[in-house]
Amino acid sequence: MSVQLIVFVLYFLVVFAIGYLSLRNTEDETDYWIAGGNLGWLVGGATLSATHTSAGTFIGTIGVIYTAGWSFGWLILSVVFAYWFMAAVLAPRFTKVKQLTLPAFMQTRYYSKAPRGVAAVIILIATVVYIQAQIVAGGLVANVVFGLSPTTGMIIFTIILLLYTMIGGMIAVAYTDFLQLIIMVIGVLVSVPLAIRQFDGFYNLLDFARAVNPITFTWDGLPGTLLFTMGLAFFLGGVSTPEKLTRLYAMKDMRTIRKGIFFTIILVSGINLLVFLLGVASISLFPLLPTGDLAMPLVAKAMLPPFIGTLMLAAITSAMMSTVDSLLLVAGSALSEDIYQTFFSPASSRKRKLTVARIGIFIVGVIPLILVLSGVGKGELVQFIVLLFTALMASSFFMPVIGGLYWKRATKEGAIAAMIGGLVMTGGWKLFGNTGIDPVLPGFICSGLLLVVVSLMTPPPPEEAIEPYF
Repeated sequence: MSVQLIVFVLYFLVVFAIGYLSLRNTEDETDYWIAGGNLGWLVGGATLSATHTSAGTFIGTIGVIYTAGWSFGWLILSVVFAYWFMAAVLAPRFTKVKQLTLPAFMQTRYYSKAPRGVAAVIILIATVVYIQAQIVAGGLVANVVFGLSPTTGMIIFTIILLLYTMIGGMIAVAYTDFLQLIIMVIGVLVSVPLAIRQFDGFYNLLDFARAVNPITFTWDGLPGTLLFTMGLAFFLGGVSTPEKLTRLYAMKDMRTIRKGIFFTIILVSGINLLVFLLGVASISLFPLLPTGDLAMPLVAKAMLPPFIGTLMLAAITSAMMSTVDSLLLVAGSALSEDIYQTFFSPASSRKRKLTVARIGIFIVGVIPLILVLSGVGKGELVQFIVLLFTALMASSFFMPVIGGLYWKRATKEGAIAAMIGGLVMTGGWKLFGNTGIDPVLPGFICSGLLLVVVSLMTPPPPEEAIEPYF
């Protein structure tokens, strides 16, 4: 049995064991969706960091740096600012009323089931887009590591994710995220020094990359307007994506949240900087790849010793799994809590709710696989699929969430218009707009205008809806 196979088999056995133990500790839907709201800063910060660090980091970021050079790496600054904003501005008011889901917040703040239903549908649409990127990356890793066809790899990857997420809920996701984060950190800490040693020093690494691709350390790889608006997408999406917002509900209190987010900033910044160096190394090692998304798996397999390379590939797999399990949970809650229970069966038993939740997770996990196998999104770099998801979430939710927390006059009609308008504008811009501007900008502007204009044209919200947040 090969080293790669042994490491991956052991890794997945541990993941399934955590899922099983989590099932035994899951007593109700609060445990299933937000781990009882009792996570400490260490596990809470780790699961937030692991959720952020996805295939977009290990496959996508390296793929874009391989193609367009270092300019993309500067976007990490927008991520740091996003987490500061989350801790300092959003969380203190957002967590005053603890909910199970982001759409549940929409119902409470906007005094109607309608905003909750709209938010749930948007989450389902955008989640399908994001999971596609992770499934594609899973197929690439399986192809490089085990020689499986990308199709077979994508199917196996999806099955594993569905099983442990459906079984254990947020408790399983939180503790598998903690495990996966440890593997990611070890993977990059070990891999980067070995990569530098391949070139006999850091400066030689930079010289080799510059010689292979002259635009590596220039601003010519991506248009300035695209870089700026992608940074805006990372900031707005980092604040308002539902899988991150529910982590705020999962942590004990504001002190825990602040410590957890500070821990997240340190981890996410460090991992991204090390991944950037691996991206630069991949330019010199593999100058003629058909797609930049192959760079990281090939670096891990060809450059590193067998055990370390396998550890790095396990880290890549961990990054993908830690994000997809969180999104599956968010999508499952959208179907179970925000659509089924809210609109069709409010008096469902706990057992029925969890059954519907697991069915929802299964459906949302299978649909992206079917779309990928059908050729949807074929040829798109993983990072740009991730950016589309981020733009959809940001343009749909940033203004209704922040506006709802800091503007008393925001109404349910304004929130619904903002969510739908932001989603439609973002999707339309992606299909028909200027490719030099990320679709988050027009989507965000449209959402903000609709929130303000429609709210001022409709009756003000009742006092009981805004009182808990002000």
